[in-house]
Amino acid sequence: MSLQRHPPQQRPEIEIMPPYAPIFGALALAASVTASVLHASHSDAAHSDAAASEHSTRAAALDDPILFYRDPMGGTDISRQPRKDEMGMDFLPVRRSQLAPFVAKLPDPPAAASEEPLFYRDPMGGDAISAAPRKDGMGMDFLPVRPADLRAILTKLSAAPRGKRILYYRNPMGLPDVSAVPKKDSMGMDYTPVYEGEDVEADGALRIAPGKIQRAGVRSELVRRRPIVAEIRAPGAVQVDERRVAVVATRSEAFIEKVFEATTGARVAKGQPLARLYSPAIAAAAADYLAFSGARSSGDPSLLEGVRRKLETLNAPAEFIAEIARSRRVPASVAWPAPRDGLILERNAVEGMKAEAGQVLFRIADLSVVWALVDVSEHDYARLRLGQPVEIRARGLPDRIFTGHVTAIYPQINRETRTARVRIELPNPDLTLRPDMYVEAQIGSGDQNAVVAAPESAVIETGKRALVLLDKGDGRFEPREVTLGRHGEGFVEVRSGLDESDRVVTAANFLIDSESNLRAALQTLAGVETAR
Repeated sequence: MSLQRHPPQQRPEIEIMPPYAPIFGALALAASVTASVLHASHSDAAHSDAAASEHSTRAAALDDPILFYRDPMGGTDISRQPRKDEMGMDFLPVRRSQLAPFVAKLPDPPAAASEEPLFYRDPMGGDAISAAPRKDGMGMDFLPVRPADLRAILTKLSAAPRGKRILYYRNPMGLPDVSAVPKKDSMGMDYTPVYEGEDVEADGALRIAPGKIQRAGVRSELVRRRPIVAEIRAPGAVQVDERRVAVVATRSEAFIEKVFEATTGARVAKGQPLARLYSPAIAAAAADYLAFSGARSSGDPSLLEGVRRKLETLNAPAEFIAEIARSRRVPASVAWPAPRDGLILERNAVEGMKAEAGQVLFRIADLSVVWALVDVSEHDYARLRLGQPVEIRARGLPDRIFTGHVTAIYPQINRETRTARVRIELPNPDLTLRPDMYVEAQIGSGDQNAVVAAPESAVIETGKRALVLLDKGDGRFEPREVTLGRHGEGFVEVRSGLDESDRVVTAANFLIDSESNLRAALQTLAGVETAR
């Protein structure tokens, strides 16, 4: 028996994986999952964009619904439902955007009517339209509009352009709030759409509904010719009239023997003795005068006149010289009188002191007339004129008004304060005004020549230019650039841009101007978006 030897059975080769193979596998799985998620997100985003676009289109159609259908040949027939005329032509749909500009021109509804209303309009004359009965923000019922009411404007409606684009949505209560998309206010009222070209006249004027004008409180005033008299207000202080100040001093060395009742602040009269003093120079000249006056008949008269002139040069009082001639003796001292009426502002004389020549013993000022020196802003310097009337009010005397005139305008401008000094002369008979008293001045500037003037409240100043809003009637307003002049008493001179026949808005003009600017900006933005 032979045994057959079978070849050994071959085992399958086992592939040995490298150690980093699991890592690559995990990365591949993650990439596959990420791609699936991104594809699903892209599909959802595309679906949401399409839904949003469809929603926007549906919202735009709801915001501009069809109100009724009119005769395609311009007749007076109106239908609530689509229909054809006798020639088989379809009646034309009339949307809210086409009818909005003419709503304010509709007649008031009759007290009783058999026709069923087509729609309802704003009771205040606005362009709001509703398909069902509703109330406005003030609780007033919207007015019904029937086919008979529309026949008066069908001819205008036929010529009106169709398919206006909505620019933005504005607050139904007239508040300064707008939206680029349809929305509701806090009371649940729909925002009113504003269409392209709505409320804009051919001449650039802005049209606003009468109801909105009434709610905003718009007021206008006629431009007139009137004199512009402005007041310049400036602070200042009372000062002594420089022409009414005098000092008491000797022209030679002297010794003060006695000072009379002459204290600082005391009121003195001209010739009243202030002090008694002894002056060696005056005494020597007085002795010579006495000697020559005794020998007048035998001596030279010119010598006596020369000695008298010496006494006058030393400022010896006239009473002192007369007393020598009368008593025939020389007094030991001289009584020095006050040179003028006034108040003693300064006293330096003391009994027993030695006074040098020219030393000020007393300073006296007459306060019956004083000055008010006020500092006027450099901006008002050109309006100052000599002789302008001035009213002065002192801070310490609020119940009194002092009147005077501008007597001097100082030629220089203060470098630090940028003000010009003005001098005002004021009568002060009862000496109420005192030096250095703080005052406020009102200087009347301008003239009585009538000029074209508008209220200051009518002017809107932007920094580079000035604008006013012309009230052209029927809710139409036009911005007008003007050149201004002087201001005064609530009015401003208009040098160009207005005539006497113009009527300007004086209240709520900023609201109208802001709405005009907003519409212009939105129209510009809409044009840019269309170009894109």
